[in-house]
Amino acid sequence: MSMRATFLGTGGAVPTTARAPSAFLVNRDGERLLFDCGEGTQRQMMRFGTGFGIGHLFVTHLHGDHILGIPGLIQTLDFNEREGPLAIHGPPGSKRHLEKLVHAGGYQPGFHVSVHEVQPGNVAYSADEYDVRAFETEHRTSSVGYVLVEDDRPGRFDREKAEELGVPVGPAFGRLHSGEDVELEDGTVVRSEQVVGDPRPGRKVVYTGDTRPLDTTVEVAEDADLLVHDATFTDEESDRAKSTAHSTAREAARVARDANVRRFALTHISARYAANPNPLLEQAREVYHGDVFVAEDGQKVDVPFPDSEV
Repeated sequence: MSMRATFLGTGGAVPTTARAPSAFLVNRDGERLLFDCGEGTQRQMMRFGTGFGIGHLFVTHLHGDHILGIPGLIQTLDFNEREGPLAIHGPPGSKRHLEKLVHAGGYQPGFHVSVHEVQPGNVAYSADEYDVRAFETEHRTSSVGYVLVEDDRPGRFDREKAEELGVPVGPAFGRLHSGEDVELEDGTVVRSEQVVGDPRPGRKVVYTGDTRPLDTTVEVAEDADLLVHDATFTDEESDRAKSTAHSTAREAARVARDANVRRFALTHISARYAANPNPLLEQAREVYHGDVFVAEDGQKVDVPFPDSEV
């Protein structure tokens, strides 16, 4: 079951020639989920080959660099003869504004677009094997972050033990692995827990959008496989980070460290670092000593299971 994240836009409020406004796409085994939609996101999707087949768009807040790509994306999808529905999820108080963007200029999409508000702590979208949940963030307007959390997976199947217990090779293996007990021809019952280990965690991807560093994020991101956190400024602009309700790279790194995340991406990079984002990375590395990087437009990151060999 593959999972790949693509950074479509990693810039701050002012785009640069190298960084588009915020947009982040997760492709989970062919199902595409888009988080935020800054200006020109549909072009970024073409440029970086993600495809347009998104079913859900999750908006963190209503600032322009996170939503002004919605009208263009909707119309591009329509021009490509989109037929399937699209669900847009946003923070409290966003529904009316997002609906206006969908219909910007009086446009009427030829496919169904639904808009939903989600409260922090609630599930925005529930699928068969994972949920996308909203969580509290702190910005200058109503805002949420999102966490994609997969269900636990079955434990590892001990084939050697099953054969020792007399289980015949074949469908019985699958039944035991799925949690069923199996009765053998001699009447012996082999219980699933005899040959299947403890459940294994699925993957977790956390996307904060714009925010101050919060204990809430630490709790949500605990043991996450990928944390994508606002890291707009360096320490030298810490006062501005506070006044604009953003995070410095060092503050974001503390969240990553305290949450014990496996991989940590700095994003929403201010245009003042267009020529050299290395100071952000250097300050983050002074706090968080794991796998950390400054996200770049077009960068693709595979997200393996926690127990995978990497």
